[in-house]
Amino acid sequence: MSKSITLLLQGDEAVVEGGMAAGADFFAGYPITPASEIAEGFAEQLPEKGGKFIQMEDEIAGMGCIVGASLAGAKAITATSGPGFSLKQENLGFAIMVEAPCVVVNVQRVGPSTGLPTSPSQGDIMQAKWGTHGDHPIIALSPSSVSETFDLTVTAFNLAEKYRIPVILLLDEIVGHMREKITIPPADELEIVNRKKPKPEDNDNFYPYEETEDLIPPMPDYGTGFKYHSTGLFHDKTGFPRGKTEDARKLMDRLMGKINNNLDDIIHLEEDLNGDEDVVVLAYGSTVRSAISAVNQVREDGVKAGWVKLKTIWPFADDYVRELAEKVDRIIVPELNMGQLIGEVKRVAAGKAEVTGINRYDGTLITPADVVAEIKGAL
Repeated sequence: MSKSITLLLQGDEAVVEGGMAAGADFFAGYPITPASEIAEGFAEQLPEKGGKFIQMEDEIAGMGCIVGASLAGAKAITATSGPGFSLKQENLGFAIMVEAPCVVVNVQRVGPSTGLPTSPSQGDIMQAKWGTHGDHPIIALSPSSVSETFDLTVTAFNLAEKYRIPVILLLDEIVGHMREKITIPPADELEIVNRKKPKPEDNDNFYPYEETEDLIPPMPDYGTGFKYHSTGLFHDKTGFPRGKTEDARKLMDRLMGKINNNLDDIIHLEEDLNGDEDVVVLAYGSTVRSAISAVNQVREDGVKAGWVKLKTIWPFADDYVRELAEKVDRIIVPELNMGQLIGEVKRVAAGKAEVTGINRYDGTLITPADVVAEIKGAL
């Protein structure tokens, strides 16, 4: 039995360790601050383990490359920041359409455009959901610590493989570059999920996009003898476009259904609630750290407060937030942007609880004092 190891790592480095633990064997990308350490780490480790690392000519090619690698059977990952994430959107949509499991890491920095390359932001939250055109499913996770970055990288690969979908891992520059001690568990203690594959005897009657009971078709590797065609056009179970509206509707319903039918498995969060809170701070990413510190401080003053940490950003935790809004007077949403996820909270709360935000969008941090002031101002 292998042993656990304790390391002092940056968040970016934890992505590499988590990816290797999950079985990543292919990285393609392009260097960009503050995500370059991820590429550097995979460039060092993948060749030693028989994997492949390739630095592409640009961000567009990096995304296209991991889609192709995934279709060929690889556990593929890329990493970028805001400007590169914008360039990846077309091929991200293609990955969704051909159902190519892969992981896309976005270490967020202040935008728009070149922005502040070395400063933290959570400005790509809505882009992660709606950045590529058309209606589509997506999964996006957001860690708040280095240890959680390792864990959620493994989770990202598992969800991608299980549901045949790209999974976006949303760090911010704080989490990406902070150093913390983490313990990496033995390999045999990690749950690792691999994509469902057809049996060789199924070849004669195999359809690559046939609707199965769980809505997730088995996925053979390209070049293994199965008849397999992938296209970004709407297609039927054969993978070929037919131009029929019925095919378009059935495909969209299946793509959305395989996610919407499994929200309990996909949505991850943590809470510290006593059940009698007047105010709850709902946070994600690096702002979680200030939220927890602030809640602990005001509790010492007798304030009935609690916190919720969203690990899954998309799909949004509608049912949970709806129930929360029925129990508390106010929900505070701290974000390193001008107010993005707060819109989802307001939509779901539907006036049952007052929803207010704390916003920083100039590269500075939201401090515990900022959150304490907002909590006490709500009383």
